[in-house]
Amino acid sequence: MPTESGSCSTARQAKQKRKSHSLSIRRTNSSEQERTGLPREMLEGQDSKLPSSVRSTLLELFGQIEREFENLYIENLELRREIDTLNERLAGEGQAIDGAELSKGQLKTKASHSTSQLSQKLKTTYKASTSKIVSSFKTTTSRAVCQLVKEYIGHRDGIWDVSVARTQPVVLGTASADHTALLWSIETGKCLVKYAGHVGSVNSIKFHPSEQLALTASGDQTAHIWRYVIQLPTPQPVADTSQQISGEDEIECSDKDEPDIDGDVSSDCPTVRVPLTSLKSHQGVVIAADWLVGGKQVVTASWDRTANLYDVETSELVHSLTGHDQELTHCCTHPTQRLVVTSSRDTTFRLWDFRDPSIHSVNVFQGHTDTVTSAVFTVGDNVVSGSDDRTVKVWDLKNMRSPIATIRTDSAINRINVCVGQKIIALPHDNRQVRLFDMSGVRLARLPRSSRQGHRRMVCCSAWSEDHPICNLFTCGFDRQAIGWNINIPALLQEK
Repeated sequence: MPTESGSCSTARQAKQKRKSHSLSIRRTNSSEQERTGLPREMLEGQDSKLPSSVRSTLLELFGQIEREFENLYIENLELRREIDTLNERLAGEGQAIDGAELSKGQLKTKASHSTSQLSQKLKTTYKASTSKIVSSFKTTTSRAVCQLVKEYIGHRDGIWDVSVARTQPVVLGTASADHTALLWSIETGKCLVKYAGHVGSVNSIKFHPSEQLALTASGDQTAHIWRYVIQLPTPQPVADTSQQISGEDEIECSDKDEPDIDGDVSSDCPTVRVPLTSLKSHQGVVIAADWLVGGKQVVTASWDRTANLYDVETSELVHSLTGHDQELTHCCTHPTQRLVVTSSRDTTFRLWDFRDPSIHSVNVFQGHTDTVTSAVFTVGDNVVSGSDDRTVKVWDLKNMRSPIATIRTDSAINRINVCVGQKIIALPHDNRQVRLFDMSGVRLARLPRSSRQGHRRMVCCSAWSEDHPICNLFTCGFDRQAIGWNINIPALLQEK
């Protein structure tokens, strides 16, 4: 997570160090260890600079892969034997039908028809038996469904958060570890406004529901409310970036493959340096902030283990929300009700209810085994939570005893976002991937990522813009850029 210094690489190392204790590898049983004992001894005898624990883990992983392919090989042999048996039976039946002699043409026709049916049946059986391992290599959606439209390049450090204005003109906002927040023209990719009022990493940005106001949270232990006034330039034609790339193999990219952003393209932007309001009650990094419905109050989440509720007009602290045992990681407000959800490193997320002015209730939910990186509302009665335990869970507010859907992934989850209208969840991962799921846990797509498209480092956040005609999903990450995507939602749901 962000640090007060704003150093992206230091933050990443700290996050990876925190997560290292939670990674687990499935252990093999004693018989499997005996079977792989000889190769293990041979490899351990070789010279290597890898630590013994790393070598042991690699050996166990390779052993699991070998066993998977061995099982497939055995299934393949059994299928071949079944084919031979059925072919022999077909041949026998073809020569004794109705006790009469068949001409060679009749026998050939009937055998051909039966063989065709058998072939189709075997293909179906074989696909079902190998689907688990093959699914890892298959593309779930065509690139025509998910197209990269625009890159927003100008920050000098990693981008922690991305948000879309809820009022006209619709602009994109990014919050960066370089101590600035930038506002962008979605169509042209041009930086429109630069906010430089913080002295620490800017960890979050959210737009007021009805005014040209932005709320930013920072590592300098404050949250700022600041006004922007912009006029969008004339939109320019958008270049077609939907070129097909064969296969789905990912190409590893070194730092030299990243965009050349030594020049600060935001230097020509109008700069706002003084906030309208500075909220200063926290004793630690303010990691996130959001507007309550109506925009008259804001909530902030901090590493000091508290969340604070402020009055926007007076800047006064209304409530201090305490109870989390460790640092908070995120906060989110309900789009239509006075509800707040906060997530924490203590593996829980909490629901705060401010609908009744005289009663402020809180409910604690323990659905994860590691840091809850974010929890967000959807329109209605659902909450979606993501965690470093590599799971995303969908909850019904009316019955929070168990999730109504669980999504298991291969990497830690960062700040998630839900397309409210279509109920599609965007999951940004530590492994640079962005995946799309529906609310029932069905995987819909993976955004393209190669040497020419997609993020080259950890993806930190995503944001949907359902009404924009060009870009309806935005992502940002440690590669210092935000990306606008066009997701063909009708085609996506049709493929589902």
